[in-house]
Amino acid sequence: MITIAIDRSQDADFIYHQIYQKIKEEIFSRNLMPGKKLPSKRELAGALNVSINSVNAAYQQLLAEGYLYSEERKGFFVEQIETFHAARHTGPLRLDEELREEDDNKDGWISFSHMSVDTAHFPFKTWFRCEQKAAASHTAELGEMTHPQGAYKVRQTIARFIALARGVKCHPEQIVISAGTQPLIHTIQDLLPESAVYAMEEPGYSRIYQQLKNERKRVVTIGLDHKGMRIDDIHRLNPDVLFVTPSHQFPTGIIMPVSRRIQLLNWVSDGENRYIVEDDYDSEFKYGSDTIPALQSLDRSEKVIYIGTFSKSLLPGLRVSYMVLPQKLLKRYRKRHHSSIQSSSVLTQFALQELIESGEYQRHIKKMNQIYEEKRTRLIGSLEKTFAGRVKIKGASAGLHFVADFDTKRSEEEVLAGAREHLVEVYGMNRFILKKKNNADGPVSLVLGFAKIGIDEIDEGVSKLYEAVCG
Repeated sequence: MITIAIDRSQDADFIYHQIYQKIKEEIFSRNLMPGKKLPSKRELAGALNVSINSVNAAYQQLLAEGYLYSEERKGFFVEQIETFHAARHTGPLRLDEELREEDDNKDGWISFSHMSVDTAHFPFKTWFRCEQKAAASHTAELGEMTHPQGAYKVRQTIARFIALARGVKCHPEQIVISAGTQPLIHTIQDLLPESAVYAMEEPGYSRIYQQLKNERKRVVTIGLDHKGMRIDDIHRLNPDVLFVTPSHQFPTGIIMPVSRRIQLLNWVSDGENRYIVEDDYDSEFKYGSDTIPALQSLDRSEKVIYIGTFSKSLLPGLRVSYMVLPQKLLKRYRKRHHSSIQSSSVLTQFALQELIESGEYQRHIKKMNQIYEEKRTRLIGSLEKTFAGRVKIKGASAGLHFVADFDTKRSEEEVLAGAREHLVEVYGMNRFILKKKNNADGPVSLVLGFAKIGIDEIDEGVSKLYEAVCG
């Protein structure tokens, strides 16, 4: 007879699960050998003083998982199961120290993060109404696998919107929706020759750089001048693909003038397998002038792959990005990815469509542009007043961040350590240097985001930043 001590206390596990767990342990420890007949349900229930239903539930679970087999009118028997080769864990699984994570809760911190947005002014009620309307209007689509490129109606809406807002020329068929920019970059790599050489701005977007390196792509970096990526270095290094952020270079904030844009477009049109990937990550926000049309709007040879996202204009957590493929690459995409599964939530796609079609998205952008401009102006003024000639602001005419160069005797590492001590979240320029970190003497450059910080926190945040930089 199997001996099982049933725990009948209030906090104990279900009785059937205690029986199931004990029999399983006996099988693994070889106290119950393969082929061994178990007591009948009635017999074991009587021995343990439990209900037959509890024993039956335990037996049925063991049967379903393959620990037991049954023979009609004979009962339940132990299945033939091999023993584990590796030693079994006798206690809780321990996590290696190098894998441990710290709690990322930053309550009480003041954030100058360039990665965040202002959630305090996000129209959650409006968004939830759009989700409800989308769910009611698209029940059929929600119950099916959508097109690999995303719902066609949503792509129609995006195509119309980016034509008006960014001057992007495309058909809905050319749009591919995805849950983030990195999956789109992976797809682009699959559409281009295996031997393609990729060029990235230096400094630039380190996540994409690392992604390319991890996937064993050949990557070169090209420095910047006051117009953006240096054209002479492009001709000298002769890459196949350029990754550029012309509307607000990341992270320096340089806005590429039309003269350099035309130079890039002339370069890309002169090579059969050359392409430009335009990452238009925060073009919705411009201060002091109208938004600048996308580089793709000037493209006459269909060589620009345009990438957009709703992470900055709405919420990063919604995970909706998209790209516009030239028709030549679209044909390759259709051949290679016709069986791919769309990664972005279909409900979110239709809610986004409703937000745009209703005009609420445009109203939100207009409102946030005013809020962000007020924060930006307040932050620049506070920096200039507090640092009194020891700070230089660059790239502040667009987007949700700018660069501040600080005259200090401290290193970037020391400044960032000081900021952490004062519970200030901020990032240094070395984070975005792709190949060679800058350890030379000179100004410390910080990338200051102003989206997340509350306007009433700005002066306090700058004061704490002063202590980190100069204190």
